[in-house]
Amino acid sequence: MAPPPNSDDPTGRNDAGLVARTGAGDNAQPLTISEISALLKRTVEDRFGYVRLRGELSGVKRAASGHFYCALKDEGAVIDGVMWKGNAGRLNFRAEDGLEVIATGKLTTYPGRSKYQIVIDSLELAGEGALLALLEKTRARLAAEGLFADSKKRRLPFLPQVIGVVTSPTGAVIRDILHRLADRFPTHVIVWPVLVQGQGAAEQVAAAVRGFSAIQPGGPVPRPDVVIVARGGGSIEDLWSFNEEAVVRAIAECSIPVISAVGHETDTTLADFAADRRAPTPTAAAEMAVPVRADLMLTLADFGTRQARAVYRPVELGRERLAARARLLPRPEHLLQPQAQRLDDLAERLRRGLGERSAKGRERLAGAAARLSPSLLARSLAEVRRRLDRVGLTPALVQRPAQTAAERLARARLTPALVERPLQAGADRLGALTRVMSQLHPEKPLERGYAIIRDAEGKALTTSADAAREAALVLQFRDGRLDAVPAGSAPPRPRPAPKRPGPGAAQDDLFS
Repeated sequence: MAPPPNSDDPTGRNDAGLVARTGAGDNAQPLTISEISALLKRTVEDRFGYVRLRGELSGVKRAASGHFYCALKDEGAVIDGVMWKGNAGRLNFRAEDGLEVIATGKLTTYPGRSKYQIVIDSLELAGEGALLALLEKTRARLAAEGLFADSKKRRLPFLPQVIGVVTSPTGAVIRDILHRLADRFPTHVIVWPVLVQGQGAAEQVAAAVRGFSAIQPGGPVPRPDVVIVARGGGSIEDLWSFNEEAVVRAIAECSIPVISAVGHETDTTLADFAADRRAPTPTAAAEMAVPVRADLMLTLADFGTRQARAVYRPVELGRERLAARARLLPRPEHLLQPQAQRLDDLAERLRRGLGERSAKGRERLAGAAARLSPSLLARSLAEVRRRLDRVGLTPALVQRPAQTAAERLARARLTPALVERPLQAGADRLGALTRVMSQLHPEKPLERGYAIIRDAEGKALTTSADAAREAALVLQFRDGRLDAVPAGSAPPRPRPAPKRPGPGAAQDDLFS
């Protein structure tokens, strides 16, 4: 419920109330901001529908849409201006800050900022701007003193340990610099806060540059290796502090390399000429000051890899050469194959030769044994006795003196050589056969440490497979026999007692 009207006020208005009320007969309705802005816009456009203004361009900016924005100023006032895309495309010169021009158009208001501006239809040159003329004169005078000479430019340190920054501590510039330094190579930063625009800004910037230069190495405050003088973009008036002679001389006299990063890429100040390096933006100044840490680490890793490759390359080449030469060498088994084949051939020939020689020896032994039989010897002896009897040679004659035997032999025409030569030849053959028989006897190798393996029946075994199948073995040595059982076999079977020949039984022939 609304409070009752004040009884002391005859009009019924409550001037001291909290809620606005409309009194009787009051026709002054409250206007909205948009309504008053629209009224002002119509009033200004009706009164100043066509004007020509002379002034100096400042803050020239061409938007991405193609529209042209600027400010026109003189010694006492500034008015914003805008030229739409169609008219801006017909300009026959490049509009820049400091140019003195004549703008033709109409005045209007911009309700969004409660400002009035001129909508420019055409723009013409009126003469060189006063500020630019002053700037050019100052630049020429300082250049004549050698402050901008290339011989005074110093190289920036490759990897500074400390970086000094002269800028406003509250702007976006210092944040951009710190962020870029943290991304590329985290470095110790010392900020000297100063004003970058307005009254006293030039004196503070010059004092900050000289202050960094006066820091001694090894003191409580580390001395910067490089100094960055930075400010964001703006009009020529905003950047004018960096055109002051005090700032230019402080930068030129600084004993530390200086990077100037004032304004945007299109902005140029005298501080840029005096500095050792000019950066188009504050972010670019941070990129100039330090390298990329990741790139340095990759470079060092690459150097380490190249060093290791250079060290191991001779070893790898040696291994490759050794492998190539090893491939040319024949394999050991290939070298031994001919000799192994020749050894097998000789072993086979030796086996066959020994077998053939043994067979021939057995044949010769059998033939000699046949001639040495008792019956044949008895017949030969009887034949010799008969021959002696025919010549008259008796045992009595043999017992006589030699002279008498010689005379009887002479009379019988019989000489001793006829008897001695056949006997000697037979003795020689018998001795040879005896030697051969002793060497070929199967038990002869037993004297040299060999043994004969026999089964229970006395049959000689020549292979390990035959011996493994037997339950009991008999090992015959030089001095006797020994029973043996193969590993894993049953105990040996009892051998049958050898048969003894009875009395009067003939002994078996050795060579039968």
